[in-house]
Amino acid sequence: MMLPLSLEFFPPKTPEGADKLRAARKQLYALKPEFCSVTYGAGGSTHSGTFTTVSEILAEGMEAASHFSCIGATRAKVRDQLAQLKAMGVTRLVALRGDLPSGYGSGGEFQYASELVEFIRAESGKAFRIEVACYPETHPQAKSPYSDLQAFVTKVRAGADSAITQYFYNADAYFRFVDEVRKLGLDVPVVPGIMPITNSSQLLRFSDASGAEIPRWIRMRLQSFGDDTASIKAFGQEVVAQLCERLARGGAPGLHFYTMNQAQATLALCKALGRDC
Repeated sequence: MMLPLSLEFFPPKTPEGADKLRAARKQLYALKPEFCSVTYGAGGSTHSGTFTTVSEILAEGMEAASHFSCIGATRAKVRDQLAQLKAMGVTRLVALRGDLPSGYGSGGEFQYASELVEFIRAESGKAFRIEVACYPETHPQAKSPYSDLQAFVTKVRAGADSAITQYFYNADAYFRFVDEVRKLGLDVPVVPGIMPITNSSQLLRFSDASGAEIPRWIRMRLQSFGDDTASIKAFGQEVVAQLCERLARGGAPGLHFYTMNQAQATLALCKALGRDC
């Protein structure tokens, strides 16, 4: 399996975290990622950390994509940050609506990610390749699967080049989503987001918050292992490797790994898939 792959990191909060992330990146670059993306906190709360991490990745000779959320932002602020990213040499963005910080009023001049995509295109032309998010199992705040699909269509028609999915463990949900997108006449690549399984309690917490479904059989097996970390990791690697293989056979255009700033789980997965690392 030699699909193109990309890696996602989050901006570290401490100097120790930054050192650990540099070490993890150094290991992960052996996978020859197409690009590395860096997330953006609620309301742009990690803006400086995001841009700093992006700058480091660029200096390490890799292509970097900055996440870019618009909730709470003004057009003037977005315009300034786009200019900053362009000056840094960034050519790829992951454009998102983003989450509001706790206790924060709506504010800002954007309501939807599609408005951000449209604004970036109007301001920057084709200077950036724009990735957007999509949800094969439906966004947790969507009114319905149909309305969620229409929101994705609007983002693509506003100027998005490609999409990265929320992580999932049900390949059928991904293939069904792609089929529905194609029936609507959209041919943008839809890259599956892949979350390695290394910690069951953390995964269940993330999934409950994000709306990503953990199939009952996986949930039950993970819970049965209790605190047996080695068994959780071995089972998780097997499950996710099989998922990746099925996605590759089914025509997925690439894989986007949510690394959680750790190297070993993604490296082990890729090795299981026959990739040099």
